[in-house]
Amino acid sequence: MFEGGMYSFGSNRINIQCPVCKMVFEIEPGYFYAAMYVSYAINVGEGITIALLTWLVTGNIDSPWLYLGTILSGLFILSPVNFRYSRVILLYWLSPKVHYHPELDKPLIKIVHNKNEYHR
Repeated sequence: MFEGGMYSFGSNRINIQCPVCKMVFEIEPGYFYAAMYVSYAINVGEGITIALLTWLVTGNIDSPWLYLGTILSGLFILSPVNFRYSRVILLYWLSPKVHYHPELDKPLIKIVHNKNEYHR
């Protein structure tokens, strides 16, 4: 779905079409703007998790700068992951138009039996 590696600079772009099945990823113009809401929810969950881990490791509840620094740096490090997975979640789990059809993954096999041709 994406070009290049997750943490490579300049190539974190989404493909226009799937290289295998030729499905167009952007269903309509501006479709992935809704991924911002999914990314926001992921960031909130990650921020709470980072804050809890910071508290468990340090035991410090007095310094807001410690929490601010760890949460912001953690979210900055995880931003390429959030970029990709927010779009994947939006496209494959939250879009009613897109459904996975495992029967389309099977190769076309031609079976000849009693002079009748069956295609699967």
